[in-house]
Amino acid sequence: MAAKALGEAIREVARQYPDSRSAIMPALRMAQERHGGWLPPEAFEEVGEALALTPAYCQSVASFYDMFHLEPVGRHLVEVCTNVSCALVGAQQVLEAFERKLGVRPGETSEDGQVTLRTMECAGGCGWAPVVVVDHRYREPVKPEDVSAIVGDLQSG
Repeated sequence: MAAKALGEAIREVARQYPDSRSAIMPALRMAQERHGGWLPPEAFEEVGEALALTPAYCQSVASFYDMFHLEPVGRHLVEVCTNVSCALVGAQQVLEAFERKLGVRPGETSEDGQVTLRTMECAGGCGWAPVVVVDHRYREPVKPEDVSAIVGDLQSG
């Protein structure tokens, strides 16, 4: 999708709202998809221009939410919920298992660029904790011994 096409698509979505500023979330999502899964500085300019907002405002919104990435991410995204419900039933051990298997710490991407490991504040699956979100798909409950199979699936797919 070219930059002009992105702006047009954002303006089309914005027409669904009484105030175009309300389209910031879907606009950022669209820009993130266009930029390979993250939001570089030019994405904030594109979204801002389409919605008549400043790039700084767009970046401030994106920086608040976990689902927006301000740095490049790998082809696959593994997010481990570390909020209290998940923490109480072993989220730290699951996170450490991913660190060992992938050779990265939270916020880092594997050397081959394939997998980014992140922690997240809450996945909303407290009744099935600990929750791991792999490429936007929830897996719950995850135990440390499940990690090898999850990483194996990512590396083979």
